[in-house]
This record gives sequence, C-alpha cells and structure tokens, in this order.
Amino acid sequence: MSGGFSFITAAGVVVDSAAENAIRSQFTNVEKLHVRVDNAPTHQLLQGKIAKIRIAARGLQLKQYDFRIDALELETDEIAFFPRSIQKRKPKLKKPLQAGIRLVFTQTDINKLLQSPDVLALLSKLNVNTKDYVNLEEDAVYKFANPQFQILDHNRLFFQIELRSENNEKLLLIKVETGVNIINKGKQIQLIETVVTVNEEQVASQFVEGIVKNLNQRLDLRNTEGDGLLVRILKLNIGTNKLEIAAFVQIQPSYTKRAKTLSPSASSTKPLTQIQVISQPTTKGVR
Repeated sequence: MSGGFSFITAAGVVVDSAAENAIRSQFTNVEKLHVRVDNAPTHQLLQGKIAKIRIAARGLQLKQYDFRIDALELETDEIAFFPRSIQKRKPKLKKPLQAGIRLVFTQTDINKLLQSPDVLALLSKLNVNTKDYVNLEEDAVYKFANPQFQILDHNRLFFQIELRSENNEKLLLIKVETGVNIINKGKQIQLIETVVTVNEEQVASQFVEGIVKNLNQRLDLRNTEGDGLLVRILKLNIGTNKLEIAAFVQIQPSYTKRAKTLSPSASSTKPLTQIQVISQPTTKGVR
C-alpha cells in the first residue's frame, strides 16, 4: 500500500492526476486507469486525513513479476496518516486502513505467469520426495515442468504439471481438478471435491484428502491477522475463462508486510518446499 500513498506530495497537496501518475509508476503498463481522491475540505489533507480513494483500472502489468491483472477496483474508507511520514516516503497509518477491492484475472494471464522464468525457477528448487515409489530411482534428481492452468465452469479449476528426470525425460503427468468454496463468512478458501490423477490413473482418495487438508490450512485467511492484515472474501466467481474476487481488506498500522501470507497456523504443517509425489492410484498401472 505504500506505493498507493506516494502520490501525496511533500507539500501535502493531492490531485487526481498526480495520484494516477504515481500509481502508473508501480506498473510496467496500465491500459486504463481512473483515480479519484476525496479530500474535502482540503485542509484535512495537511492534517493527515483523506476522506476516500477510489481506483478503477484495467490491464495492470506488474513490474516485479510477469503477471497482468485484468481489472482492479478499490474504494477505501477514511484514511488517517502521520503527515511527516509522507515526506519521508514511508507512510505510517494512524488507524487501520479499510478498503473494498475487486480483482479479475484471466486464464491466459495466469498461464503466462506459470510459464514465467520466476515461477519456473521456483519449481526447479522444489524438493521432490520420491521415496518408496517403484517407477522412480531413489537417488535421481527430479523436477517439475510445464505447469498449465484452466478455469472451468461451476467454480472449478484444473491444473496439470509434469515431473521430469534430470535429462528432461517426462516420468509423470499429474492432473488436478478441484472445486473452490468460501466458508466461515469469507475467512477461508476451501478446496472441495478434488480429483488427482497420475499418468491418467486416479489417486486414492485417502491420499488426496491429506494433501487437500494441508492446503486448506494454508488458505485460511486468518493466518495473516497476527501480522496486522485482515482479509475477508465477499465474492468468488470462477468461469468463462476468468477468476473474479471481491474482498474486504483491513490493514493495521503495525502491519509489517512480512512474507507470511497464507502460512500454516499449525507448526506441524509441512513446508511447501518439500513435495511428496503421490503415485498410488485406485487402479493398477502406475506403481
């Protein structure tokens, strides 16, 4: 959010055009952008108050990652900050910042992200545990490759990825189809009715349930509240090659931006850098 506040000048004067320019500077490309800053009466701005900020944007290309946001809409409640912190370009809130936000992502943009050098480099660093599986050599090095994502109807998603050997030979094709639900009044994203296949053979449900339980723990949005970030999902719409999310966000002044988003609350949860390949199908043929 610090980039969003940087449009406040050292003199404490805010104009919509300056706000748009500052927001554009956070992205490599912006197709459409409209910003409205409500700060009447204007002297309140010098006291560290903004009545409301509204942002509507299309086609936002992130600088840090090769990822495009198809649409973004944001509207804040009143914002209170320490005026001197703006001069130092390190905005500091006096009270929690609250906002409603709507995001739209397309299937094409998500796949482009999955095929980006950053994500492929991350996949190559994952520790693939192949212990006790017949078709894989115990001391060999394996890596994930060629991730693909598809948005289905009725709030369902499809994902597939290949497991390749060190000489780039494809050993396993892993496919996952799952439903997505919002529970606990927007506090948790839940994967439901998940089906996993390995080389077209369906994986036994007891193994899938264990993996899904682990992931659902990570998708509990209450995990971020200890760091000062509260998120509640108000709407999730999956279909027609687009994924739409509407949420309420509250940021405490103490929020540290530590990279603990969606981290497991239980210490017994296995880290994501250690992956166990489950290749035990309900029918014979893989093991």
